Amino acid sequence: MTNDVIVARDDKILRITINRPAKKNALTGAMYEAMREALELADRDKNIRAVLLTGTDGVFTAGNDIGDFLAGTRDEHGSPAFRFITAIAQCDTPIVAAVEGNAVGVGTTMLFHCDLVYAAPSAKFRMPFIDLGLVPEAASSLTVPLRVGMAKASEWLLLGDMFDAHEAHRWGVINAVVSAGELIDTALNAAKRLAAKPSQALVATRRLMRGDRQAIRAQMAAESKEFAAALESPEAKAAFSAFLAKAKAS
Repeated sequence: MTNDVIVARDDKILRITINRPAKKNALTGAMYEAMREALELADRDKNIRAVLLTGTDGVFTAGNDIGDFLAGTRDEHGSPAFRFITAIAQCDTPIVAAVEGNAVGVGTTMLFHCDLVYAAPSAKFRMPFIDLGLVPEAASSLTVPLRVGMAKASEWLLLGDMFDAHEAHRWGVINAVVSAGELIDTALNAAKRLAAKPSQALVATRRLMRGDRQAIRAQMAAESKEFAAALESPEAKAAFSAFLAKAKAS
């Protein structure tokens, strides 16, 4: 499907690597579909016991590729991005993420559906949806306030403030700040530890910890409806035009 996402088996670990460094790992529809298919494979294949999600070239992901996103199509199942966030929220296989550099938009919101997240000191997290005339996605309007409280969530979602790895650790968004040289090994070791656990008990415990999936699905559906309406707004069109003009000029 695409060379911009590398999916590889490492014994019982399925490694998903976002691999579009020339575009700061910005995500296209094809990349979302590749990641979704990998997550669904992990749930189907009982020999896969954990997923490791990483970026490349010192960057996790710059979020949506705006040009591809605007040109993309939706069908009765939604957009590729919506299918991916649904898949990561519903995945029964434990997910470990290793974050280095920018994690923008969905690059941050997807982490709230991962089980363990490790970040290098260079990690920068931001959810600038409102600045683009949009609304949050991946149920982040629910998961972020639940994780960090309404006051901090307002800074991150309403003001769109960037936060670094140390702030993410203080607020329980990530498990640890790890040097860049040790990041992948640390995350891979955690994935291997999860993969070695009794699988039935692990899956059941994850479901109990996460609670009612219906609430997540309902929030995603509500966000998707607002998101689609926002895309047609003059605010969003102006923000996207400005972004694309700036990108072209640079």
